[in-house]
Amino acid sequence: MDVILLGTAAGGGFPQWNCACRPCRTARRDPASALPRTQSSVAVSADGARWFLINASPDVRSQLALIPGAGPRPSRELPVEGVVLTDAELDHTLGLLLLREGRRLPVLASPAIGSLLEREGGVLRVARAFADAPFTPLEPGRAACLPDRDGAPSGLTVTAFAVAGDPPRFAPDAPADGATTGLVISDGRSSFACVPGCGALDGATLERLAAAGLVLFDGTCWTDDELISLGYGARTARAMGHVPMAGPAGSLAALAQLPGRVVYVHINNTNPVLIEDSPERRAVTDAGLTVGADGMRFSL
Repeated sequence: MDVILLGTAAGGGFPQWNCACRPCRTARRDPASALPRTQSSVAVSADGARWFLINASPDVRSQLALIPGAGPRPSRELPVEGVVLTDAELDHTLGLLLLREGRRLPVLASPAIGSLLEREGGVLRVARAFADAPFTPLEPGRAACLPDRDGAPSGLTVTAFAVAGDPPRFAPDAPADGATTGLVISDGRSSFACVPGCGALDGATLERLAAAGLVLFDGTCWTDDELISLGYGARTARAMGHVPMAGPAGSLAALAQLPGRVVYVHINNTNPVLIEDSPERRAVTDAGLTVGADGMRFSL
């Protein structure tokens, strides 16, 4: 099974176009010291030929170039087999609209995410004005086969599982249950977990992550009050559905205990781990974890 990190930044990318925080300033002045990143997305394949997207970011057009064999086709069909979503946030779903020329656009997600995309955000409704966009609900906790564009087994299964989070900002009154999920993708021999958004690491979530050979996990903020301290927001990271990395209750201490490889993704532009020689980056690497970068590839 092959896994490619297409984008590893949170919403807005890195550097964010309108931000002058220290990591963004560093990235503009010296990109080698703080590598630019596009918005969070992953590609996975069991055979190196048929690929699925995990989340469709606003940067999907350029990200497709990182997928082997995903170039233009005479029929103008979608160059991937489908899109699996972990939530309905704009930085994970706006790419569906940019893929609308692909004629057929299969989407898989939890029923709650599907409802948000159908009723609240309307992303699926808009996409269907241009393409056949069938939606397949993923019942939390139940493994489902990922079929290719012809309906044949791709060699992959996906299991969605609920994690702590909140509904997207465009639907503040929607139920939180099922609005944020993690995914476990398996080819029958190995598995990896993708959790780009997670507001708390409870025992059940850690147990799922411990069974995966590779864990892609929410690296949005270094501290809980990061955006507040910079004057960029009024809510903590946890209040926005993202457990911070640092501190005794942070993700770094908990994830360092897992047996598999752990890679941080969905990293906000304000997070100092994006600076290559920062003490925060050293803390991550000293703990045996990895700060994800666009184009990283893993074979499981």
